[in-house]
Amino acid sequence: MRSLTVTEAMNEALREEMRRDPTVYVLGLGLYPSAGDSATGGLVEEFGEKRVRSAPMSETVIAGSAVGAALAGMRPVAELHLADFAFNALDEILSKAGKWRYVHGANHGMTLPIVFLQGIGGYVSAGAEHSQSPVALYWHFPGLKIVVPTTPHDAKGLLKTAVRDDNPVLFFTHKLLDDAGPVPDEDYLVPFGVAEIRRPGADVTVVATSYMVTLALQAAANLERRGVAVEVIDPRTLEPLDIDTIVDSVHKTGRLVVVDEDTQRCGVGAEIGAQVMERAFAALRAPVGRVANPNLPVPYSPPLEEAVLPSVARIEAAVLATLDSMR
Repeated sequence: MRSLTVTEAMNEALREEMRRDPTVYVLGLGLYPSAGDSATGGLVEEFGEKRVRSAPMSETVIAGSAVGAALAGMRPVAELHLADFAFNALDEILSKAGKWRYVHGANHGMTLPIVFLQGIGGYVSAGAEHSQSPVALYWHFPGLKIVVPTTPHDAKGLLKTAVRDDNPVLFFTHKLLDDAGPVPDEDYLVPFGVAEIRRPGADVTVVATSYMVTLALQAAANLERRGVAVEVIDPRTLEPLDIDTIVDSVHKTGRLVVVDEDTQRCGVGAEIGAQVMERAFAALRAPVGRVANPNLPVPYSPPLEEAVLPSVARIEAAVLATLDSMR
């Protein structure tokens, strides 16, 4: 099987969907780099400026026009570049895209097929306003589907699914996730709401998304040498969330650690931990562990950034703590 990066896989997904459906178009910032340099690179040469539309440096304009176009029957893919910048367009994303099918009646044929592309993540010393992973913020608001791919295979298949969905989809990709991986030649989709067990294990369940999966797998490999078998689960989508796979794993291991690059308070770990407590409390042999940013802005200084963001060492420590906390 051929090997593509996450960027190349997403670029291929957009090309295939734009060829398949003439209502699909891309708009946003930074759309015209060479092929391979971004998910939208090289698209304008094939599809022209009517379907690859450069927008003003205004996230409000990009998101608002995408909502209007989707209501008119188009399928926009809105490139918002960094999730940090998308805060300028929260009304359009949360209150317009997220709520209008419910408010105005999805049963009467209204659809809002929009994909909002957003980059997330730190570890690159980019400072507090260019390093956030605010995925849990959107999870709080109904009407939005949330995709957080890890591999090139999933990035392509999930993006194609997102483009075809009749609901708004937030598609988050991490700055550091661009290693090459196997991607099939044939057309395929990755369904929403189906988690992937990246590594089987019987001692502790670790749930992680995006670049945190990479760190969790490294921690699991290190812990294996100490006789600890860690099961690493990648939800791939948070809305819908495949809680059944997580709960089944916890029934097997009796322990859960959730790794999330966002702030710990009100974060992904809190929600997944609460759902597991509600559905599998009797199976837990230790309190649910969380590894996340300890409610601080992401520092610019590399040593301080390293101290704030999750690390392999912190994941290992959290796993070992659940093993030491027996009930």
